[in-house]
Amino acid sequence: QVQLVESGGGSVQPGGSLRLSCATSDRAFSTYSVMWYRQTTGDGREMVAKISTGDRRTYTDFVKGRFTISRDNAKKTAYLQMNFLKPEDTAVYYCKLERPAGIGVVTYWGQGTQVTVSS
Repeated sequence: QVQLVESGGGSVQPGGSLRLSCATSDRAFSTYSVMWYRQTTGDGREMVAKISTGDRRTYTDFVKGRFTISRDNAKKTAYLQMNFLKPEDTAVYYCKLERPAGIGVVTYWGQGTQVTVSS
């Protein structure tokens, strides 16, 4: 079982920044696509950003220009830099690793880290 450890969440004022990290000990980290999701109470998880094994990045519209996803394969860690945070960004943020396996996919989730944006 692959373990993911997320960190970097916390409380920040509107307009502030946070950087989330998602670390794993899996030496196959470079073979996974990495996604960041977020979830608010009562809602399902929505994808925020994705980075492929080839470093192709995609973002959902509500974070474009504010969030940046990146990865460091040598450190087996992915990041989500969040700038110009808004109160509506308040949520629990989860990282997910995913790679093809046969006819399906292998998926691992982190435990989540709380981000609160409030004045």
